Amino acid sequence: MPEPGYVEHLRTKNLLFARLRAIQWLIKSRERLSLSFETVFNAANYLDRFMSMNQCHGWKCWMVELLCVACLSVASKFTETRTPCLHDIQMEDLDHSFQPITIQRMELVLLRALVACRITELLLGAMQDCSMVGFRPSITAISALWCSLEEFVPSKSDAHLAHIKGLLNALDHKDDVVIKCHGIMEAQLINPVYNLLACGKKHSYCCPSSPVTVLPTERIGIYDCDVDLSFFNDSGSNNKQETSKKKRKWHEKSIKDDGFQKRIK
Repeated sequence: MPEPGYVEHLRTKNLLFARLRAIQWLIKSRERLSLSFETVFNAANYLDRFMSMNQCHGWKCWMVELLCVACLSVASKFTETRTPCLHDIQMEDLDHSFQPITIQRMELVLLRALVACRITELLLGAMQDCSMVGFRPSITAISALWCSLEEFVPSKSDAHLAHIKGLLNALDHKDDVVIKCHGIMEAQLINPVYNLLACGKKHSYCCPSSPVTVLPTERIGIYDCDVDLSFFNDSGSNNKQETSKKKRKWHEKSIKDDGFQKRIK
């Protein structure tokens, strides 16, 4: 589900029409590309969830379109037997055209936001459950990923899990240990107070919760070098880096000025 306050955010930021247009584009693309309805439903869900997770930013038309294309591309990879190429996906009804590398970068940003966010919630919940202490961190991590995949792409979770467990064979993990850990974590999803009952405690359960290049075509071509996806990252860390750079430049300038004044004297 999208984050709380998402609908109000769409209203106050005049994004209702942008969202409507994005959903209509997804529906038209399903028919044009012969995609399944499941692909469209998943793509729309990814769109709403990602936009709701980035409510503090000022969305622009090209950002919504880039996200929309990335959502459809990711959804088709999970549900379709034959996925359309990125060029075909953005053939019609868009005001901007994006390079494949730009769309792929946006896909990674989208996946990190949706999957990693859920895994983090599960791991934070597991930290509060004393019955999880006996498992190795890697076992807990794979169990969280398993639960997340079951929610995110239920039809393909078993196949993905088999691949992930294959990568961990070198660590001598036994399947029954992973299954046991997953069972405990799954019980937390069904009943959030399970971990409290298992530990015999009465505490409340809480889980923390622009492009400038214009091509002489009908649509605006956006080069990958013009797209800064750090827009969706933590702006606080960026501000700190900028402040640090300014202080360093000021310090260097002061040293140069002092040396120049000494030479004059």
